[in-house]
Amino acid sequence: MPAARAGDGRPDGAITLRFLVAPSDMDATGQTVQAGRVLEWIDKAGYASAVGWSGSYCVTAYVGDVHFARPIAAGTIVEAHARVVYTGRTSVHVFVSIETAQLGGREFSVATHCILVFVAVGEDGTPREVPQWEPWSDGDRTVRERAQARIEPRKAIQATMLALNGVGAASAPPTVFRFLASPGDTNWGGNAHGGTVMRWIDETAYACAAGWASDPVVAVYSGGINFFRPIPIGNIVEVAARLIHTTDRSMHISVAVRSGHPATPHQLSLTTQCISIFVEKGASGSAVPVRSLPLVTPEDVALDSYARELIELRGAMSAIPSRLASTVF
Repeated sequence: MPAARAGDGRPDGAITLRFLVAPSDMDATGQTVQAGRVLEWIDKAGYASAVGWSGSYCVTAYVGDVHFARPIAAGTIVEAHARVVYTGRTSVHVFVSIETAQLGGREFSVATHCILVFVAVGEDGTPREVPQWEPWSDGDRTVRERAQARIEPRKAIQATMLALNGVGAASAPPTVFRFLASPGDTNWGGNAHGGTVMRWIDETAYACAAGWASDPVVAVYSGGINFFRPIPIGNIVEVAARLIHTTDRSMHISVAVRSGHPATPHQLSLTTQCISIFVEKGASGSAVPVRSLPLVTPEDVALDSYARELIELRGAMSAIPSRLASTVF
């Protein structure tokens, strides 16, 4: 059914979160916000929009193509805008834009934007149908078309990443974090919050990249984030990151999150997967050449091949014009 309009003319489901960047949000360099923290902001805003539209609890199913194009300094104002741009039978596709401004200037500009997919869940824990959303403007129609155009390529990316995760141990050592999901990680459904899981992914990927690089590293991309199953509080969580491909100035890292009951610590199931890209920053703040990853074993070659395939698949996806990020709200 068509969306009703609020008093200010915005479609239902639109929401803006606004806050100041705190020192605790910063990465190890102290020059920009942690990528994982930005992903948490994106997920929270997207969740609020999806729940507002569907009228029910929602779970994060997918987050794609988050480009960290510029630093976000401590003390700046952040606005996380979120609104519905497409609906399936049980899914809500939400466009999220992160904008920042200096405290004194209040002139906001887009830092990053992406599309998230949520699934509405009923009280019995099964997916439930959602009201259908219809576009109201040319900008709405363009973003909806781009969201629809990404559905099939996203399936191909997911299949490639699952195949990648099936490749055995390679010569580059993995970075593995292992811990229990604590009560402080819980969402409104009693499981680990999707944004928290993405922060775990970023932290582990960061450690992996930092172990390979000589200079400080910073995330420039996170994508293909698929959530397959929830992580109950109290479960063992294992986050494994491995370097699978390098270019002249970037490191491509595959991250897989697995979880299981503490009583069966060796029976962990895949819950989430992601690709992160990091660059090494020199003294000037620009990306510098990185050490090349040697392809020594058949597993190295297979992982590198999958990474190249993912680059091609991402390049073929329909991009969301940056200008729409500031006009769709």
